[in-house]
Amino acid sequence: MTDPDDTPDPDAASGSDPEAACSYWAPDDCEGTPHCPPRCPRFVDKHGTPWTIREATDADRDGLVEMYETFTSTERAQGLPPVNDRQIHTWLDRLFDRGLNVVAHGPDGIAGHAVYTPTYAADPELAVFVGPAYHGRGLGTELCKQIIALGAANGREAIELTVEPSNSVACDIYRRLGFEVVERKAREIEMRLPLSTATAIEVQHPPALRAE
Repeated sequence: MTDPDDTPDPDAASGSDPEAACSYWAPDDCEGTPHCPPRCPRFVDKHGTPWTIREATDADRDGLVEMYETFTSTERAQGLPPVNDRQIHTWLDRLFDRGLNVVAHGPDGIAGHAVYTPTYAADPELAVFVGPAYHGRGLGTELCKQIIALGAANGREAIELTVEPSNSVACDIYRRLGFEVVERKAREIEMRLPLSTATAIEVQHPPALRAE
């Protein structure tokens, strides 16, 4: 993940309140409302657990720190998340200052975090993290779709990312979402998804109109 600079954020949150968008779960038949964000914030995972996937606020920082403190050395990738509490706070400060952040909030609090950064870039970089206890539920894929939808709605041209070749699960998710390999290196693969693709359009459809 590249280190963004200090340019101000032109892509502030859309202003939509996901909690006001709809008042029920399992929104499979929902056709959307004028108040909806670029992608429906309601998500039910593979275990049947309901989640709200929404843009992060400063009030989410403590929950994010708690989530990141559960990562072990074997669960970190490319040096992220940082190891100790102070480094995690500094890292989150940078992401909140320069990126567009979303969180997955469920019955037990925050269990996922994704960001594209820097927000002003035509081709910002994606980073996505799911708490170790919540792997295999589909949260990572849903977080990626939220970032793709937000990037497209905010006029970004593409989303880029880097991933370790050994992280086969993440590589498979990115390929299924339409990311293509730009460059292969010994320790990382660079991938890119143009936001003019069918994927970027489809992820913004309301649940009732999706082919997912």
